[in-house]
Amino acid sequence: MTVAMTDDDRRAALRAHLLAHSVRIGDFVLKSGRRSTWFIDSKQTVCRPDGMLLVADSVLEVLPARATAIGGLTMGADPVAFVAAGVAAARGRALKAFSVRKEEKDHGAGGRVAGALDPDDKVVVTEDTVTRGTSILQAVEAVRAVGAEVVLALAVVDRGGAAAKLLEPLGVPFRALFGAPDLGFPYDEP
Repeated sequence: MTVAMTDDDRRAALRAHLLAHSVRIGDFVLKSGRRSTWFIDSKQTVCRPDGMLLVADSVLEVLPARATAIGGLTMGADPVAFVAAGVAAARGRALKAFSVRKEEKDHGAGGRVAGALDPDDKVVVTEDTVTRGTSILQAVEAVRAVGAEVVLALAVVDRGGAAAKLLEPLGVPFRALFGAPDLGFPYDEP
């Protein structure tokens, strides 16, 4: 007999998984060019079987009921979106998944969006880890260009503490499953 995990148990297990598999200590150069003594590669959690379910369950727990699609800028959003949509489907919830290309494709069907996204969708834009929020911002713009409505921006980890402020003028609420302080680190300075 298996016992269902409580939300607190799941959160503790996901935090432990991130610390064990995703957090690295050392000297790192971030995407911004700045240096940091810690780095988080959330894909090391999102792409491992035990981490996949923890992430999917945690994402699905905070997804608005009206959300019909999840995705974001490739590569960071892909594992989060696809595992959440797959687990949702297995549990009877229809949730489409898509990727936003970094550049518009000029052949085939073209465009920046690959996957299932329609103009009437209510979208959760996601990312594995955000520092400033620029990847989420790019994804929001691409989703809106399709005509879909962004109802939430969601990251597994917010290492910078700046995404909410960046998205606020667009009317897009932001939520992270964990902030840097939850993992024992200060937010990066913007």
